[in-house]
Amino acid sequence: MSNPFKTAITSGQQQVGLWLSLADPYATELCATAGFEWMLIDGEHAPNDVRSMLHALQACAAYGSHPVVRVVQGETALIKQVLDIGAKTILVPMVDTAEQAATMARAMRYPPQGNRGVGSAVARVSQWGARSNYLNEANDEVCLLVQAETATALDNLEAICAVDGVDGVFIGPADLAASMGHRGNPGHPDVQAAIDGAIRRITACGKAAGTLTSDVNAGRHYLDIGARFVAVGIDTSLLAQATRKLAREFGLGTAPVAPAKGSGPY
Repeated sequence: MSNPFKTAITSGQQQVGLWLSLADPYATELCATAGFEWMLIDGEHAPNDVRSMLHALQACAAYGSHPVVRVVQGETALIKQVLDIGAKTILVPMVDTAEQAATMARAMRYPPQGNRGVGSAVARVSQWGARSNYLNEANDEVCLLVQAETATALDNLEAICAVDGVDGVFIGPADLAASMGHRGNPGHPDVQAAIDGAIRRITACGKAAGTLTSDVNAGRHYLDIGARFVAVGIDTSLLAQATRKLAREFGLGTAPVAPAKGSGPY
């Protein structure tokens, strides 16, 4: 079995996605019907664990949206677990150096290219042994995305991109803004200039660049300048905005209808 998301981004095709933070398989399946090319199952800032990630993967399996799982941190044992439950594409937050990226690349792959533990025969990823050739296919099938979301990471961007096994680099706007002295304001012109520059640098290195926004025009802009995988909305924000707007239509509630322009949790 191949990884259509990996094939797309490494061949220059752009993929539009949706961020999933509700941590509920029913909501995951509902969002999978929308037709986004990929969906991010968030384990860093959403209340997901390995078992709930499994349920999310099962919920979207019948649909065309490719699931990307963001782990809470770059930990070899955790990556092994997430791969074994069937994730093919993993996003690792807070990768600041080429050395960290190389550690993650090794965690994604079986020996001799990496150090992923071998236990696929008892795991969902091999259909519990029904995929008899899984061990020979896995290293080519998996896709590693790393998050560059600090000023340090941007200083090391070309070195991170040069790591064998890194398929894409994702710019995290909120943490980058905080790192640059603009906490809570990823829409600041300096932060936006840094994101634009990073997307162009990643692309120039021959790797796929990605990011997240809840602003439609910003999403189109990132795609226009060469980003290959962009999440253009967040399930929690979409639900909150729609329900609060409806309540306000009937004179109820005091919560704002929408976040301030340029704001966002990631």
